Amino acid sequence: MTATPPTSGSPVLLACSHGTSSPIGQRSIAALVDVVAHQRPDLHVAAAFVDVQDPDVPSSLDALGETPVRVVPLLLSAGYHVHVDLAEAVDGREHAQVTGALGPDSRIVRLLVRRLREAGLREDDVVVLAAAGSSNVSAVADCRQVGDELGAALGRRVTTAFLSAAQPRLPDGVAQARSRLTSRGGRVVVATYLLAPGYFADLAASYGADVVTPPLLIETEPPAAELVEIVLDRYRGV
Repeated sequence: MTATPPTSGSPVLLACSHGTSSPIGQRSIAALVDVVAHQRPDLHVAAAFVDVQDPDVPSSLDALGETPVRVVPLLLSAGYHVHVDLAEAVDGREHAQVTGALGPDSRIVRLLVRRLREAGLREDDVVVLAAAGSSNVSAVADCRQVGDELGAALGRRVTTAFLSAAQPRLPDGVAQARSRLTSRGGRVVVATYLLAPGYFADLAASYGADVVTPPLLIETEPPAAELVEIVLDRYRGV
């Protein structure tokens, strides 16, 4: 969906994801945007990216002219891309604003729990939440909050580990989790706190955990209703 001036009076919902070279990841994000548009046929919904893919946000905003726009980051935490890339993209454009990121949100925690249940989580498994990581302290804190909420929902300790930029790194988190196993049948299970398939999801699966859940979007399934609801809530300012 391209950013062209709409005919309705509501602000455009410009759904901005990171971007990926993974065709599966691209299709998964596109499916989410399509379902959001289907849920709100009264809105003009368009997609943009902060990296890797086109169009970027400045180009999309230029194409929309003076049309009011709400840029909804399809990002799980508000790190550099939200606070710098998107903030700079809308700077000086009074008609454009950036909403909150998708997470943290209790609905995402529920989705993570469902992914773990679907993967066959056992009582004696040790769970590690795998997040992308960020150089932004508040974004890292948001990821840790999700890990804490996931642990509360599961009734067990969950360690949050990162694929880049923050500590502990996921290989260390997996190793520490393995040292905490208390039974021969216990396993290290990684809960993948990533939006879509791609490089980071492949990386998360490569660090020796016994079970790794898929990311929040799965190509072979419709986008989770929780994610669609959150995108629309962010657009509304919720």
